Amino acid sequence: MRNLEILTEEDKETLDLPRTTVDEVGKQNKKKLYIESYGCQMNFSDSEIVTSILQENGYATTSLFDEADVILLNTCAIRDNAEQKVRNRLKNFTHLKKKRPSLVVGVLGCMAERLKTKFLEEEKIVDVVAGPDSYRDLPNLFEEVEEGNKAINVFLSKEETYADISPVRLNSNGVTAFVSIMRGCDNMCSFCVVPFTRGRERSRDVYSILKECQDLLDNGYKEVTLLGQNVDSYKWASADGTETVNFAQLLERVALINPLLRVRFSTSHPKDITDEVLYTIKKYENVCNYIHLPAQSGSSRILKLMNRTYDRDWYINRVDKIREVLGEECGISQDIIAGFCTETEEDHQDTLSLIEYVRYDYGYMFAYSERPGTPAAKKLVDDISDDEKQRRLAEIIALQRKISQERNEMSVGTIQKVLIEGDSKRSADFLQGRNDQNKMVILPKGNHQKGDYVNVKITSCSSATLFGEVE
Repeated sequence: MRNLEILTEEDKETLDLPRTTVDEVGKQNKKKLYIESYGCQMNFSDSEIVTSILQENGYATTSLFDEADVILLNTCAIRDNAEQKVRNRLKNFTHLKKKRPSLVVGVLGCMAERLKTKFLEEEKIVDVVAGPDSYRDLPNLFEEVEEGNKAINVFLSKEETYADISPVRLNSNGVTAFVSIMRGCDNMCSFCVVPFTRGRERSRDVYSILKECQDLLDNGYKEVTLLGQNVDSYKWASADGTETVNFAQLLERVALINPLLRVRFSTSHPKDITDEVLYTIKKYENVCNYIHLPAQSGSSRILKLMNRTYDRDWYINRVDKIREVLGEECGISQDIIAGFCTETEEDHQDTLSLIEYVRYDYGYMFAYSERPGTPAAKKLVDDISDDEKQRRLAEIIALQRKISQERNEMSVGTIQKVLIEGDSKRSADFLQGRNDQNKMVILPKGNHQKGDYVNVKITSCSSATLFGEVE
């Protein structure tokens, strides 16, 4: 994933651009699959599961959609802009469908789950609609299409975790990988569609997680990111009830696989992140000193309307504990929504003051976008004008950019351990990697290679990036 200290609405849309498969092995005499992923890290992880399932059923992958037999879009429903991007992308395939009527076009993920049969009615090019828990059924859905029918499965499971699926790593740099540890969300934030599009929380078998991480290490990977809508609520119990594992204990077990395997996780909910997790991070050098801790607002009144189940003081208490246990250098990032229903100027100022207090390293910031079917859409009025939302968002972004610059300047002159992920996007003469705090570091190539750990002396910075020389 690209690492930015600031993510504006426009920038986020850039991240929502599709990522496609690059593995093109075994094409001969096989149907070809082309898949694009939009939105969050979980969607990209899910696309790796989908590809694995379909390869087991005789499909090869291609990076060229015009030679595909099946085109799948794995979608995001978090905002209207994300959905419009998918609708616009579908138009690009219209000419192919007319030329080759046998081409199967499918929509997966959260947008599919939200719209269900309505998607088939509104987008005539679409043949298959499959929700996040129905990917095992895709081969059967394709057979239905071959028989001349449209096909849909949006059943949400209380058990499905795809624990037995070995993901096919798409667009992999061969160094870092996502490992899904749980699915769904029980938090019911009033603005969010995730509980409706991904279902209830269920945690994956701990031993399947450890095996996947070990397999990644054995295949040359150096970093895993444990994924969940709320990783802190991970809780697994053995079938006989003799063993239970919470998130802190899982984090420790993954860390103990090998000290050379770096471990990250995302996302933490402020109401659930425990002191035990913090002390586990402190105990193991290979667990990154970085926490993504979405605030959404700095106003207790707005947080209550959002049903975040914590207030400003609770959030600050968690930040204070992070700083106490992990130090001022611990990286903290945020999600902030500007212009939520009934937000006043005083509420907005509360958000700005929270950003000042926490001094986030970077953040993901958006204007509020009402999502149909959510509690906020049903019970609250989206009464803040677009102009006012954008003004408040601009102020949040400007403040975060200023603080990000100041936080990065603290690193100048220090030695940072960096895991090299590949060539810099701007020059083949430089490499890029991330430090413990999840910040991108650019360094001269020299004799170093992708996958190396190097100690880098930071010599300069921007608000987004650190620059340095190998020590």
